[in-house]
Amino acid sequence: MHASPTTAVILAAGCSRRLKELTASTPKCLLDVGGTTLLDHQVGCLRENGVERIVVVTGYFGEKIAAHLGRGAQYVRNDVFDRTNSLYSLHLALPRCAAGLVLMNADVLFHPELLRLLLSSPFADALLYEPGERLGEEEMKVRVQDGRVTALAKTLEAGTYHGENLGVLKFSAEGAARLREAVRELVDAGEVNAWAPRAFDAICRDHPIHALATRSLPWIEIDFPEDLERARGTVWPRIAGQRAAGAQA
Repeated sequence: MHASPTTAVILAAGCSRRLKELTASTPKCLLDVGGTTLLDHQVGCLRENGVERIVVVTGYFGEKIAAHLGRGAQYVRNDVFDRTNSLYSLHLALPRCAAGLVLMNADVLFHPELLRLLLSSPFADALLYEPGERLGEEEMKVRVQDGRVTALAKTLEAGTYHGENLGVLKFSAEGAARLREAVRELVDAGEVNAWAPRAFDAICRDHPIHALATRSLPWIEIDFPEDLERARGTVWPRIAGQRAAGAQA
């Protein structure tokens, strides 16, 4: 059994243009779902699971994120957030995570049990995915063989993938070092506009990243206004209801 990481990196630098006026004056991670922000849901979930050191990569309205969390987090600023993507934000954060990390995108709402499943798994390096074989162009697809990730890309063709990446992963110290090397190589090659999973795809063929299914626990990635509506109207009520039922059991 490998020790669980005690540092988390939350990637929260993006402009979220697809949410239009909803993010005209606020970053996506500070949108309200269920009476609190997406970011607070994630931070609370991390702390419930013993992850106390939180590093947030900011960019768009980063000062609002820092004001909201205050000393409850550390901050890395992506000053070129409008000209780069999550791979570059990850590049900026990885030097702070030599002992390993939990990594998540700031726009994912998920049941806390999913993080517990990830952290308690016996695998040093792993990601969460929702099994599925009919995904759209926007979804980050995962190919899995014998429980290990063998490819990640939005462009994987139908019949060659097994589900959708949630954007919630863990890396051991060894995994973080391999990830840091891969990210640096990609950035040096000019791939600053790539998504972070580009690096996971680069290392998974020679470094094991295990795939853990969601077990039908609720989650959602919020990219479009309709995603936010679903998060508020369907996904969060399911999470809250299941947690309440579990507390009473």
